[in-house]
Amino acid sequence: MTFKKRALEASPTGIWFRWNKKNGYSIAALLPLVEGAGLADRPREGIMLYSFASPQAEEVYREVDSSRGSVEAVFVAGGPHPSARPEEALRRFDFVVIGEGEETLPELISVIKGGDDPAGVKGIGYRQDGIARLTLPREDVDLDLYPPFQPPIFSPIEITRGCPWGCAYCQTPRLFGRRIRHRSISKILEYARFYSDLRFTSPNALAYGSDGLHPRIDKVEQLLSSLSELDKPIYFGTFPSEVRPDFVTEEAIDLIVRHCRNRHLSIGGQSGSDRILKMIGRGHDVEAIRRACDLSLDGGLVPNLDLIVGLPGETAEDQRMTLDLAREVVGGGGRIRAHHFIPLPGTPLEDEEPADLAAEVAKEMGELALRGKATGRWGSSDQM
Repeated sequence: MTFKKRALEASPTGIWFRWNKKNGYSIAALLPLVEGAGLADRPREGIMLYSFASPQAEEVYREVDSSRGSVEAVFVAGGPHPSARPEEALRRFDFVVIGEGEETLPELISVIKGGDDPAGVKGIGYRQDGIARLTLPREDVDLDLYPPFQPPIFSPIEITRGCPWGCAYCQTPRLFGRRIRHRSISKILEYARFYSDLRFTSPNALAYGSDGLHPRIDKVEQLLSSLSELDKPIYFGTFPSEVRPDFVTEEAIDLIVRHCRNRHLSIGGQSGSDRILKMIGRGHDVEAIRRACDLSLDGGLVPNLDLIVGLPGETAEDQRMTLDLAREVVGGGGRIRAHHFIPLPGTPLEDEEPADLAAEVAKEMGELALRGKATGRWGSSDQM
């Protein structure tokens, strides 16, 4: 995300987004919908809008607490953490936007400015007489009706939202729903003109145009063929998106190689244990991960395999299986990105404790990192 310095200096409406490097994508999507809003690097008077995930929650709460009494503002929270724990957020904030904000936030701001009753605004939480109240949920938004960004604020183009799989550790289906939605090719092309190279956000890039359960490679081909006509470098299936292993086919690899600049493919594998994959609801087995990595390598793409260690209920044997998979992928020419499980609010595993990392696994992952074959973080301080 980039922005002009003047965006941090003025808001003619007194409406401010609390910007930081970690919430840029959310603000990029919401800023165009709030006319006259500015970006703030600290609490300002007026209406202060926050978007944050769980790792930033305590820092945000401390900032809001310390601002009460010194800054005359209405504080509004949104994003993954407040959406999952609205009652908690309402101990510090005046309002919470729950889930998608494109329709909810402008309506809520209008109510706040008019001093009207917020009870009729769907998809929010608020306090009344000291009691946290939640309104009815809002329907899924149509991505084509809202811009993914508006200059001078930029973000990768969001092509898909929602996920039908419901993996037990993941906030995406709880935040955006299990009905997958896609931005149309014409709209994607409209916003692609702002970039010299093209990058996208999606829970599964190869699910574009599909129901999220069954690939529609013809839709992916239409998208990539249309983007290729712009004669700009395309990066597809790489950060900040990835692909599911069961969506990786020879045809999919061929499309990426023909149309895209990236020579890496981010694949969400998560575990080398079939037992763990079944427990967390991934919907594929370890063989699908191996096959996806092999197809990538055969087609000329280096697989970057995402793995989670320390999932609840994981045994030392499960972790050894994941380590064996990592060794196998690295031995074939791939790379690993691993991290230790973090329980996220709103997910089925939110109250579960991470499993301890076996010493053998920690040692081997460290060695892979020293060889430049693995990245990520696990535990409280270990770096891969």
